[in-house]
Amino acid sequence: MTDFRASIGDLGFGSMFAQFRGIATESQEAYDAVIAALQLAMDEGIRLFDTADIYATAWNTFGQNERMVAEALRTWNANPEAKGKVVIATKAGITRKPGEVWGRNATVDYLLRAAEASAGRLGVSVIDLWQHHRLDPSLGFEEQLQNLDALRQRGIIKHLGVSNYSATQLRRALEILGTPSEGGIVSIQNQLSPAYRQEIDVLEVCDAFGVVYLPWSPAKGVKDMGDLFGPIAQAHGCSNHAVAMAWLRSLSPNIVPIPGVTRRETVLDNIAALKVKLNSDELAQINAGLPESMPLDQELIEPSKDPLIRHR
Repeated sequence: MTDFRASIGDLGFGSMFAQFRGIATESQEAYDAVIAALQLAMDEGIRLFDTADIYATAWNTFGQNERMVAEALRTWNANPEAKGKVVIATKAGITRKPGEVWGRNATVDYLLRAAEASAGRLGVSVIDLWQHHRLDPSLGFEEQLQNLDALRQRGIIKHLGVSNYSATQLRRALEILGTPSEGGIVSIQNQLSPAYRQEIDVLEVCDAFGVVYLPWSPAKGVKDMGDLFGPIAQAHGCSNHAVAMAWLRSLSPNIVPIPGVTRRETVLDNIAALKVKLNSDELAQINAGLPESMPLDQELIEPSKDPLIRHR
């Protein structure tokens, strides 16, 4: 187990929907409730909290979620030592402009400015984990990796991660930027859930090099799979969601799910999932009963001439 893997524990939380779905913007009371949920997670020993610069209600509130997560940590009633163990991960590379025009930018100037802005909003001089959110189809893949290296060399990030890379892309990125043991890429944040298992080969690369896999939307499809998860959940005295999370974590010790959190109840349910241990028969039953995976997300298929970038 790498030092980074050991430092973040077995579960993290993301808070994208706090702003994307307006959950934290309905009122001051609603905002405070999300802060309280994040701080409950901290009280319970969760150390990894994921955000991104684009997580905001609109293009002109860029960085809104980063500020909220930073406030949760700053106002958390804990000693400096406990606060120092919390890892805040953020991401950049997706752009939002007036009129809600979305795009990508992986130029070195943009990424440096984005990282510096994120550090300012998080109130830190060095970002714990900075992740390349999406590839830019207007640039070659290896040029983008060089730009990530420039960002790392600037010293504004402690750890480097990537997001939504294919297995081939991740393997090449590790060759160029280094493995976790070499001070290179420590994590990848891709979609993985009972409903979406399209790129399980990415996990094989993670296991080969000790890269942490941070599944986003890890609970996708669970609410529609009651017949599969329900009986097992009843036997364990837990929720269907907890069984699904236990199944996900069983795939690899390098998996650290990052479910979304906006309520105290979801915090406690996800943490309870860490205690659920599925036996081999239960795992086999789940694997046999899972539906066909959802197709590859279309937004990952880019109009690029670079063979290392997935293209139409």
